[in-house]
Amino acid sequence: MRKALRWLLALAVLIGTLSTAGAATAAQSARPQAADIKDRLLAIPGMSLVEEKPYTGYRFFVLNYTQPVDHRHPGRGTFQQRITVLHKDTSRPTVFYTSGYNVSTTPSRREPTQITDGNQVSLEYRFFTPSRPAPADWSKLDIWQAASDQHRVYEALKPVYSANWLATGGSKGGMTATYYERFYPHDMDGTVAYVAPNDVVNKEDSAYDRFFTAVGTKECRDRVNAVQREALVRRAPLEEKYARYAADNGYTFTTIGSLDRAYEAVVLDYAWGFWQYSGLPDCDTIPAGAATATDDAIWDSVDTVSGFSAYTDQGLEQYTPYYYQAGTQLGAPTIRFPYIEDRLIRYGYQPPRNFVPRSIPMRFQPDVMRDVDSWVRRHARHTLFVYGQNDPWGAERFRVGAGTRDAYVFTAPGMNHGANVAGLVPDQKSLATARILQWAGVASPAVQADPSAAKPLARHDAKLDVTDAKGTEGVRRGPGLRP
Repeated sequence: MRKALRWLLALAVLIGTLSTAGAATAAQSARPQAADIKDRLLAIPGMSLVEEKPYTGYRFFVLNYTQPVDHRHPGRGTFQQRITVLHKDTSRPTVFYTSGYNVSTTPSRREPTQITDGNQVSLEYRFFTPSRPAPADWSKLDIWQAASDQHRVYEALKPVYSANWLATGGSKGGMTATYYERFYPHDMDGTVAYVAPNDVVNKEDSAYDRFFTAVGTKECRDRVNAVQREALVRRAPLEEKYARYAADNGYTFTTIGSLDRAYEAVVLDYAWGFWQYSGLPDCDTIPAGAATATDDAIWDSVDTVSGFSAYTDQGLEQYTPYYYQAGTQLGAPTIRFPYIEDRLIRYGYQPPRNFVPRSIPMRFQPDVMRDVDSWVRRHARHTLFVYGQNDPWGAERFRVGAGTRDAYVFTAPGMNHGANVAGLVPDQKSLATARILQWAGVASPAVQADPSAAKPLARHDAKLDVTDAKGTEGVRRGPGLRP
């Protein structure tokens, strides 16, 4: 009898335990579970997955997002715009990056993303393939339409990434971030624009001429200038070499008009290209005594710096959207060459019109950059511009004035087109880092009290934080006169 009672008691306890566990499981199942980040992204109307790539500590997605060709008339056609998302955590700030060109589908992290230890959304600029409407109505490639692309992406992703957002970009991407702030000033909590040119008056380029008389040292300038001049002196034999090079690689010259025009364009880019991507330590790579150097030495140096493929049809095709914008809104620099005899120069700096197929109509709009410049000088807020001392694109730059708030323009000494916050002098580096952290909403009390305590929140990652051979972060190396 006692055994039977003990057995019944044990059975009751077991049943009670199972009942309690079942109730707990049911209650837990009833609680809402956080959706996977991929599911949340793909739940956004118009968003589709191209691929997901693994990266330790992150999720990385390549996506397409449906955009209207014309934001003023959204019903008149759409196109697929490529974006990438480097996902850290929805509670972290988000950095909105664009290069102003194509988007890389390899995981990478811009400097503000490392500083804030945040997420990063990267956007391909409209009309760069594959983010090009078909058929392409080139009149819809302008800075307002591109800013509106960013605005729609931000509005789509803000419910997912609800913490603070910063816009950033380098070179044409820095210009893009600035234009976005001008047209949608309430979207971002801050803007970090690197080496962003600001060609306010397209026909007035004397600032560039002054830059080239003072950059670096006289010894280095003379060496670079001598090779550039010698390439024009030896035009006939080097153009024969160019013709063989073009034939071997299947290059043609329909857009620019002739091999001769392309050759001079490449050579006249030489001094600019050297200072844009190189610096004083690289002067030793330039042939000394250009007049006695071999043809091959002159050719190799010009090809390394400027790239003889740059003005072929094949070299220009990828950058047609940039040259179109340069010839319609952005403007393009023209510089003088006082150390080269006039008889050696046939065309001078050629206008962007020469680099865009004639089937695409172009008309320059002189008021567009003036509007942006005026807005920045009067209304910029939570904005940082970073320039390189030895970068020719910084000769015409953005400036802040009365009416701006919490806005800065800093110059990294000795740096080129890869200038960044890390290259600033210590006081400016600390201040810039502290402001980025503050705008992102992740500045500690110690940093708020003392900017010198500011440091990047994420450790450097050699694979993720891509640098070029010169150690500059985020440089888009490519031949040709492009920001």
